[in-house]
Amino acid sequence: MVELVCPRDRGALRDWACEYGHTYEEVEGIPLLVTDDVPTHAACGGRERLPPPVEGIDPFVQEVIAATCGNLYRHLTTDLPSYPIPELRLPPGDGATFLEVGSNWGRWCVAAARRGYRPTGVDPSLRGLQAARRVAERLGVDVQYVVADARHLPFADASFDVVFSYSVFQHFTKRDALASFDELARVLRPGGTSLIQLANVWGARSLFHQVLERRFREPRTLFDVRYWGPHELRDALAERIGPTELRADGFLTLNPQPTDLELLPRKYRVLVRSSELLRRASDHVRPLTYAADSLYALSTRE
Repeated sequence: MVELVCPRDRGALRDWACEYGHTYEEVEGIPLLVTDDVPTHAACGGRERLPPPVEGIDPFVQEVIAATCGNLYRHLTTDLPSYPIPELRLPPGDGATFLEVGSNWGRWCVAAARRGYRPTGVDPSLRGLQAARRVAERLGVDVQYVVADARHLPFADASFDVVFSYSVFQHFTKRDALASFDELARVLRPGGTSLIQLANVWGARSLFHQVLERRFREPRTLFDVRYWGPHELRDALAERIGPTELRADGFLTLNPQPTDLELLPRKYRVLVRSSELLRRASDHVRPLTYAADSLYALSTRE
């Protein structure tokens, strides 16, 4: 397990208190290392406790599957047959430490553990992380979970080999996202890897949404997407973390996971397969990357 520190002053913790008098708590084995003003959101879980899990799919995951995995999964909110665990597009971990920011019920942490990483997941939702622990236990993977704020991570400098986030920072204000990027750089070891997914302002689906649905109004709710321009994203991460390369994650949708095809209806399977064809084409035709709806930014810590 990665050592935890006070998110306010980064001092050592003893019995969930630091030498400067900041105190925290632990609930069912999950440390709550946030300040009192950090909000949690009802759609992906607040601080309420859930009843003991039942057989089959965890009830919390069933409840939030569309909120955490995207609109392609809305039809599964009452009948999810299995956990949608995606493919992590990183080399084998070989025991490297891995931090996911915004893990909620833990699908990417499970993917990282299966890829050979030692994952830690942080999220402001206690309910989400309680579910994540249950899911990890059922699937037989070892993951450390901590209730934490991306802007004030409770880890010492250079604690992780890899930092990762998917479909999270696109819901942050730009100011909070930049503050979080600074924190990712701080906890990432020199030479370490950062992989962050965000929505591209110039993607076809993104443009349709902005023009016809949002009509270029400013985001109003937590789940409204904040779009980033490719150069804006690359420059922000290059300045804070290190050299950054953009890669296409998906086209025509923000969460295309080929590993989930069996869970999707036919019309969505066609969408995901089309996205995957365009993604592979973008590896050879690099300008196509800038038309992707979902972008990965791969950075190396200097």
